[in-house]
Amino acid sequence: MNDHAKTNWVKNRTGSVMNAVTLAMLPGVFAMAAQHGIGVIWNLIWLALLCCAVEVACTSVRYGFTSARQRQFDLSDGTTVLAAVIMTLCLPPLVSPAILAVAALGAIGLAKHAYGGLGQNIFNPAMVGYAVILLSFPLALASWPAATDGLTGATLLSEFRYRGNITAAEFSAGHLGANPNLITAGLFALGGAWLIHQGVMHWRIPVTVLLTVGALALIFHDGGSSASLGSPWFHWTTGGTMAAAFFVATDPVTHPARPQHQILFAMLIGALLFLIRTQGNLPDGIAFAVLLANCTTPLFNRIHRQRLALGDSGSV
Repeated sequence: MNDHAKTNWVKNRTGSVMNAVTLAMLPGVFAMAAQHGIGVIWNLIWLALLCCAVEVACTSVRYGFTSARQRQFDLSDGTTVLAAVIMTLCLPPLVSPAILAVAALGAIGLAKHAYGGLGQNIFNPAMVGYAVILLSFPLALASWPAATDGLTGATLLSEFRYRGNITAAEFSAGHLGANPNLITAGLFALGGAWLIHQGVMHWRIPVTVLLTVGALALIFHDGGSSASLGSPWFHWTTGGTMAAAFFVATDPVTHPARPQHQILFAMLIGALLFLIRTQGNLPDGIAFAVLLANCTTPLFNRIHRQRLALGDSGSV
C-alpha cells in the first residue's frame, strides 16, 4: 500500500468511526432540542457551517487551495462536524453567530490545526472551543432557560450547590421528581452503549469516569443532609456527565494509548469533574476537567513508548 492509499484508508476509517459517534449522539441532541427549543438546532447548524469554513480555510493555507481541494479539505474524516455537535451540547439556545465563530476558530483553528492537524492535537478541540468562549463571553453563556440542564450550564447543579440549609433529600423531592435532563442523559448513555457494542469505543474510559464520580458522590453524600454534595444518581443524571463520559473523554486522539493509563486518565477526569462541580465556581466544569486531564496524555504515552522500547509491550 503506497502512502497516498494508506492516507486515504486512514481517513476513510476515521470518517466511519466519527460518523458513527455523531450518529450515536443525535438522539440526545434532539432530546435537548425538544427540551430547550429550536435554539439548540440553531447552534448546531451555525457551528457545523462555521467549523467547516474554518477547516476549509486552514487546510487551504496549509496545503494550498488545489491540494486542499484534492484532500476534500479534510472534511471527510468527520471530526469537524463531530466537534460542532459536541460544542452544541455545551451551549444555551440561540447563541450569537459571532460567538459561535470564535468557538469554531478556537476548536478547529487553534486546538486542531495549530498543533498540526488531525491526530496531532493534545487537547480536545470541542472543549477548547467551548472554554475559549466561556472565558470570553461568560454572561452570554449563562443565559440558560429555567429548569435547564446542558452539558456545562446546569441550572439544577447551581441550585443544588447554593440551596442553603435544605437537605439533599428535600431538594430531590422538590426538583428531581421530574428531572428535565433524565431522558437526555439516558439517550446519551444508550448511544454510548451502542458504540461499545459495535466496537467503536471501549468501555473502560466511560465506565471508569462514571464509577469515579459515583464513588466520590457516595462518599460525600452524607446520607442526604444539608452538607451533602449530592448522590451518585444526582451527579450521573444532571449536567452533562453521561455525554462527557461517552463522547468527550473517549476522544481517541487525546486519551492515552495504554489501557492501564486510560483507566488512570478516566479516574482523573471523574475526580476533577466532581471537585470542580462541588467546590469550584463553575456549575459543572466538564470542559476544564477534560482539558486538565488531556495534559497528562503525552506523559502517559511517553511512559508507554519507553516500556515498549524496553521490551514490555503490555496491552495495546
